[in-house]
Amino acid sequence: MLKEIIERRSCRNFDVNRMVEDEKINKVVEAGLLAPSGMNRQDSIIIVIKNKETRDRLVKLNASMLSRDSDTFYGAPVILIVANKKTPFAKYDGALVMENMMLEATHLGLGNIWIHRAKEEFESSEMKDILKSLPINIDDYEGVGHLALGYSLVKEYPSKEIKPNRVFKI
Repeated sequence: MLKEIIERRSCRNFDVNRMVEDEKINKVVEAGLLAPSGMNRQDSIIIVIKNKETRDRLVKLNASMLSRDSDTFYGAPVILIVANKKTPFAKYDGALVMENMMLEATHLGLGNIWIHRAKEEFESSEMKDILKSLPINIDDYEGVGHLALGYSLVKEYPSKEIKPNRVFKI
């Protein structure tokens, strides 16, 4: 597992013409569902978006929160949204889901990046409209993050420098 931790990097250059296979998406989702959670409540949900029209609506919504008109998901063809029931554990449990998915995506050779603003999206009427076909009450959930997923056009990333003086022993 340390190999994936060392190799994982935020991908900002996806192959827009290559869709991720369902088998790989399912493995990434499974890794997320296996994440630990407070009191093992398993309150996180994962919403898989592969439909280009829905993806583009989400991109527009996400970009509008930054007053931008660009693709804040860097062309990734798949977006996995992590949300959690509104509990004191929401952001922590959701973060564990995101990390598991990022590491599995790296293991499978997929580029990935955590994109923020899911919390704000879940509070918007536009997101409620995007997700209206799902059998959930969006008001019960807090958005945690998006995992933009796809094949990276970058084949090699530089080594990650670890800042010193971050471990203390008593």
